[in-house]
Parts: sequence; structure tokens; C-alpha cells
Amino acid sequence: MTLARTAALHGVATYYSPAPGRTVHASDAAVTAALGALGVDVTSDPAEPPERLLAPTVVVWADGSVPGWAAGLPEGAELLLRPEGGDRFDPWDPGTATPPGTHRLRVAAPDGRRAEVHLISAPPTAPAPPPRTHGLLVQLYSLLSTRSWGMGDLADLADLASWSARTHGTGFLQVNPLHAAVPGGPDGGTDPSPYRPSSRRFPDPVHLRIEDIPEYAYVPQRTPSHAREAARLREAVLTKGELIDRDAVWALKRTALEAIHAVPLTPGRRASYCDFLAAQGAALEDHATYCALAEVHGPDRHTWPAALQDPRSAATEHARRELMDRVDFHSRLAWLTDGQLAAAQRAAREAGMPIGLVHDLAVGVHPGGADAWAQRDVFAQGISVGAPPDAFNARGQDWGLPPWRPDRLAETGYAAFRDLLRNLMRHAGAVRIDHVMGLFRLWWIPEGEPPTEGTYVHYDAEAMLAVLLLEAARSGTYVIGEDLGTVEPGVRGTLHARGVLGTSVLWFERDWEGDGRPVPAEAWRADCVATATTHDLPSTAARLSGDDVRLRERLGLSSASGAEAAAEVAEWLALFARMGLLARGTHDEEEAVRAVHRFLLRTPARMTGVWLPDLVGDRRPQNLPGTWAEYPNWRLPVADAAGRPVTLEELAASPRAHALLGVFAEVCAVPELPLTGPPDARPV
Repeated sequence: MTLARTAALHGVATYYSPAPGRTVHASDAAVTAALGALGVDVTSDPAEPPERLLAPTVVVWADGSVPGWAAGLPEGAELLLRPEGGDRFDPWDPGTATPPGTHRLRVAAPDGRRAEVHLISAPPTAPAPPPRTHGLLVQLYSLLSTRSWGMGDLADLADLASWSARTHGTGFLQVNPLHAAVPGGPDGGTDPSPYRPSSRRFPDPVHLRIEDIPEYAYVPQRTPSHAREAARLREAVLTKGELIDRDAVWALKRTALEAIHAVPLTPGRRASYCDFLAAQGAALEDHATYCALAEVHGPDRHTWPAALQDPRSAATEHARRELMDRVDFHSRLAWLTDGQLAAAQRAAREAGMPIGLVHDLAVGVHPGGADAWAQRDVFAQGISVGAPPDAFNARGQDWGLPPWRPDRLAETGYAAFRDLLRNLMRHAGAVRIDHVMGLFRLWWIPEGEPPTEGTYVHYDAEAMLAVLLLEAARSGTYVIGEDLGTVEPGVRGTLHARGVLGTSVLWFERDWEGDGRPVPAEAWRADCVATATTHDLPSTAARLSGDDVRLRERLGLSSASGAEAAAEVAEWLALFARMGLLARGTHDEEEAVRAVHRFLLRTPARMTGVWLPDLVGDRRPQNLPGTWAEYPNWRLPVADAAGRPVTLEELAASPRAHALLGVFAEVCAVPELPLTGPPDARPV
């Protein structure tokens, strides 16, 4: 059997199209490496594999349609279904309504072939969010209040939700991933990126508000040094211009949490904790065990003794028993953080938000972290994911994240994905899926090779979407996909059909296949979150002023020339003026920022997001892709136009913030003017 045929059978691409009409062939080495990570040895597997009766996981949509796989079964095949939570198999007709859930299906063909597989029954679309709402996009660590311990915390998040909803009618708060980070070791600090976590299944206790933990009031001889050190960390950022020091914040909070752990829980609190342990089961025990082992052997599980590499080994079980107090400590932290996440969502809903918190699901996890250790059988070994070369990055990208194996996901009924979503949606009104195209395919890069030497590996998108929609329906959670950048043909259409909202950023909304001019507001898609910027892009003030170009030039990064960038901005401002959203010839930056958001409100987008730093004119991006040491990514507090850090209290009192959010109270009161002008000024 040829390499191309073997690759096709296992969903490994042998070529890809970076642009219409252009085809790039993947190297044989990249294809062979991807197949090897899937357990396929091309040197000893030449035979055509036997045809399977069914895939390990199949999908049925609860719209009454007969699935294609069922129509393809041999005539006379017998089907038996055991519903989720049931204890027996009964005859089943794929053309009848099937309750939502993950079931077991047995098939017996007349020719003697047998199969027992997972059957996912899901609603055909995700829950639909309110027709129109606006909210804030915030990197939580960057939002310091006068009470936080050197970085934003969950109480700050709850306070922001309550203020913005009650004062300005916001409907949601979209936050960065709050996943557990890889613990910093003695020789190096924690990776500050929230998109390379240790675990996506559990939140990071660094976000806890210590004073809101009931047991903290009963810590014997509470030392005032906690308050003094918290004030020092806070003031270092707010008044001395230092960067957010996540490791220092965690070191301080950890000392307080150690003291809290020594305080016995009340009977009611103990019962609540036990319920949490029972609900989370082995997943939490594995996570807490990793955290305990990391304290002894370091945070990178690759450096641990060989016997501890397997979470199910006798050595790991022995170590778990030896470290049971530490396992309980980290389990308790997960419970406390879960409780404060619930309180933040409750505060948002009680303040009137129809959605509340929008949690962000990172595309992957750190290769040395908790999930990669506990679920090592589901992750591909010797592979990381990224992006192929494109018009924006000729070298491609390597994100350093191990991918899930599509074959193992299917064999287990997507259990890892189901559990991940269920935990993330516990206290969320909506979930944003980072790089949602990863539900369809991911760019796999062999270890030690550059991103150019990768290839795409496909996933069963129907099954991935069915799991996503099933869990969203169960929790009543809306789903947003981050679908920016190069998107495979058909992906956006499929997501739209399934009720998954997209992401539309103003500066990218141009007629790229036509004359390249701005897409008029009425031509934007409705099922999306419309924003002016994201955490990877310049703030609106920086874009309008050209500060973003000057920053990239100062750091030696390639970008559009200052003249090109200024021309693009001028084109947008002229469009706003023709629409009556901005006075012609205005040089008022704040008014121009407001015009940007007035335009977003003219689009049919269901959700409109305002980048929190835009409220106070912050010039600095939170993350500058392509940099590491050159720029302080993920460590900057929200600041004003002069770069002075702004507290939550100051932001809430800011006239500039109130004026920008006041745009949403205008409800597009300005009448839309007819668009007239010379041909060279016409909108598309």
C-alpha cells in the first residue's frame, strides 16, 4: 500500500492549499512521522486494513435525519442501543428520536460481522444567544483593584461584572483562559501565557481572592505580613511601573493557602468538598497528584523518574499515598477556585447579564504539564501543533502543544473532550473555542523539525461538534469559535449551520477577494462576536495613532509601513464619516474610538465585544506575537494613554470609559445617511 493511501486512511494530509490555486506537498518525512504518532508503522503495515462495520464513535443528530453511516450498513443489520446510564440493550431504529447523550450501540450484520461502538446523540445546533448584546473582553491578570494581591483575581472579575452590567447594561465578560498553569520551578518562572497551561480541566488557584475564603478568618495568629506583602506587590505594579509578577503573587498566596488548609472545614463545608471530590473523580485526583509530584520532582513530568511517568503505575500509586496530604491540598485548591468562579458567574447574572462569563478554551496544553501526564495515552507523542507558512508568517508557527490523537478520542467516545467541556461550562454563560478550526484539523510538526516540515491531521469534525453541542445543550452554554486567519473551505459554513458563532475583527473585515475595501456594516455576518481588536492585536487607540507600527519597527518586527497602515485607518475613518458616525476631519482620538464601536453596532452581530483597555486609551498590546524576551507579553496591567496603570476603581470612574460605553446606550440614535461621494470613496 502506498504512503499516500495509508495517510488517507488515517486522516493524514499529503498536501495542503495555503491560498486558492496554490498547492504545497507535505514531505514524506512529515507524513511518516504523523502516521508513527498514530501508531502506524509504514514499513511493516503494507496490507490494506479490513473494512470496519462502523467507526469507533458515530453520531446521530436529534433532528430526525437518518445518519449516513446507518444508511451504509448492510441490509438486514440488527441494531441494539444501550442509553447513557442504562443497563440493557434494546432494538433501535436510527430514524427515530434518540435522547441526547453518549450511548453504546451494537450492530450485527447478516454476514457475521459485529461491532459495538459509542453513539453520540446531540441537538443539531448550539443554544442561541440573545439577539443583541454587548460586553467586555478582559485579561483577568491585568485588571488590578486596590484589593488584589498584585494581579487581578476572581473577586475583581465579579466586581467588574456587577459594575458594568448595572451601570452600562453589559451582557457578558469574556476572559482569558483561567486554566491551571505549569508551576514555576526554582530555576525558572511560570510561563505567563494563559494559552499554554498545565491543565485545561481545572482552573488556576492563583486567581483566588484569599480574603473571600471562609477559613481564612480562622487562621490562627494571622500574620500581617500577608497584607503588607500584598500591598507591596500591588504598589510595585500600580505606582512603580513594574510588570505583573505571577510567581511572586502565587508564592504569597500559597503561604496563605497553606495556613488555610490547616483550618478544619465545618461539617457543611466538608460535605460540599466531598461532593466536589466525588463529582470530579479520578480526573481531579490525577491533577492533584501531578501537582504534588511536581513539588518533589519539578514541574516538567519528562524529568521525573521513569516509574512515575505512568499515572497508573504501582510507583505512582505508592507516591500518591505517601503524598496524600499534598494531594488533598491541591484538590482543596481546585474546590475553592471552582467556588469563586461560581460566585463570579452568579454576580454577573444577578447584575442582569443575560450571558455572564465567557470562558476561553485554549487550543492545547503544555507538554510537561498535568493533562499531558494524566492523559498521555490520548496525546500524540513526539508531535507539537502550530500553523503552516502563510502570507503573514513565512516560517510558520510552532505552538509547542501536543495534539490529541483522533483515533484515541474516537476509541474512547471522546471522553477526554466531554469531560473538559463539562468542567469548563460549569460556570459559564458562553465558551470561546480558541482556534476552533482545530475541531477539523491541526498542523502536526514532528519533534525537532521547523513548522515548515509539518502536515495537517484531520479529526472527525462531526463527532467533535456533536460532543460540543451536546455539552453546550446540557449546560445551556452558548458557543463562540475563534475562526480568524486561514480557514479551510467549508468550515465556517459548517460552524454556522451548527449554531457556533464566529469572531469578526473590524480591521480584518475587508473584501479580500474583491477590491480589498472595508466590508459595509450591513454585510457583516450576524452570528458572530464583533470586536475592534483582540489580545493578540494592538488596542484601538494604538491602531488609530500608529503606535502599533512604531512599536513593531522599534522591535525589528516586520509589519505594514507607517504609510500603508495610516492609509488603512484613514479609509475606515472616512467610511465612518460618510455614515454619520464621526465628524469629518476630526482629530479627536476618543471620538474616533467611539466611532469604531458605533460602526460595530451597525452590524447585525449578535454580540459586540469591547476590549477593556480601550476604555482608558491603553496603547500597549497584551501579547505581541513573534516576541518572547523582546516584549513583556501577558504581564502588563491595564493602563491609560500615558502608560500609567489604572485600577478597577479608577476605570469605573473614568469619563473616557463612561463615554465609550455610553455609545451602547445611544442604540444607533444617529440616523444613517445615504452614502454618496466620488467613485474612489465608495464603500463596497
